[in-house]
Amino acid sequence: MATTQECRGALDRLSDNLTRSEHDGVRGVAGFDRSLSCHVTDLDTTFTGRLTDGRITVDDTTPGPPRERAQIRLAMTGDDLVAMVDGDLNFAKAWASGRVRLEAGFRDLLHLRKLL
Repeated sequence: MATTQECRGALDRLSDNLTRSEHDGVRGVAGFDRSLSCHVTDLDTTFTGRLTDGRITVDDTTPGPPRERAQIRLAMTGDDLVAMVDGDLNFAKAWASGRVRLEAGFRDLLHLRKLL
């Protein structure tokens, strides 16, 4: 089972990967600024922060489910988070199978599609 530190590191790597991406989708989200929460279900820990211009900034780590409703909400196990960031788990397949939960408004989902 992934640790809290490994999950935090995975979120940092995901942010770095999004920032370095040459994909047009990242450039297409300029001005995109949303609150973000990632609940790691097996650790019962939530990382909260912002997704701004394709970069994730984690501001806080708290025990339990998210205390406030973020505009973009993710939930998954720590192992799935690490595997997804390492490229061993496809986000779309994990989302379709229910291993990863993503909740966001329709317009936000369209922006996220460009990133993920």
